Amino acid sequence: MDSLSGLMAFVSAAQANSFVAASERLGVSPSAISKSVARLESELGVRLFNRSTRRLSLTEEGALFFERGRRIVEEIAEAQAELARLAGSPRGTLRVSVPAIGYRLLMPVLGEFTARYPEIRLDLDFNDRLVDVIADGVDAAIRSGDMGNSQLKVRSLGTYRFALVGAPAYFARRSTPRTPADLMEHSCLRYRFPTTGQLQAWKLDTPHDFATPNGHTFNSVEALIQAATRGLGIAWLPDFAIREALQTGTLVTVLDDFVAETGRFSILWPEHRGMPPRLRAFIDFLVDKQVLGN
Repeated sequence: MDSLSGLMAFVSAAQANSFVAASERLGVSPSAISKSVARLESELGVRLFNRSTRRLSLTEEGALFFERGRRIVEEIAEAQAELARLAGSPRGTLRVSVPAIGYRLLMPVLGEFTARYPEIRLDLDFNDRLVDVIADGVDAAIRSGDMGNSQLKVRSLGTYRFALVGAPAYFARRSTPRTPADLMEHSCLRYRFPTTGQLQAWKLDTPHDFATPNGHTFNSVEALIQAATRGLGIAWLPDFAIREALQTGTLVTVLDDFVAETGRFSILWPEHRGMPPRLRAFIDFLVDKQVLGN
């Protein structure tokens, strides 16, 4: 940075033929300009200016160095102006990893986002695979659960609740459970995590240990929703994923007093990369829109 400061001081002084004028242009003292140029001359091992009490002129070496130095300073100024324009208008491609079910969070608001930021191109990967945000080179990832990686910065997108749901026709056929123990007589549709192969637990508030009966299993939340909607049994699902089905009555909840589990979605990005304007715009938009409805 000392060399860059010296170069800018030298170019400004050469253009103005004065340390005083250069100091006014750069907002520093004349002595600071003189010292910066002197350090640059020492580093280069040549004298750049002929100095006298009345005038300042370039040496032969100084004139040669000025032509190259002026272009460098101009390139830096142009780069700074370009960064300022980018900061004022977010643009570029933003790669985001999202859980497969995440489209239910994003799709309702993407039209408004693209209208607000037409120069941001989203590259969205809807996949339950656990992406390594740093190694895989994505700009950010939306994830649920515990976010314990100290190398990632995290911002919460909100919380959601789970619910036990089924189709009205299913309950008309099989009766409605009144207690968790009644589930033993029902078809329980289970979700199997693709990454671990484990079945998702149904965390019910009961005084005794509860073992969820096994019925059909699915490694896709969308398939689980469809199975419940078509009357194949009772499913444990996040409320944001079934909001429309509950509003239309396609699905209804049961055992609400026994279901207390909540979850959280967060957006993560590598701390060491900083936050480009396009990513900041995306995160602020999602937080502002309260995509989880809370």
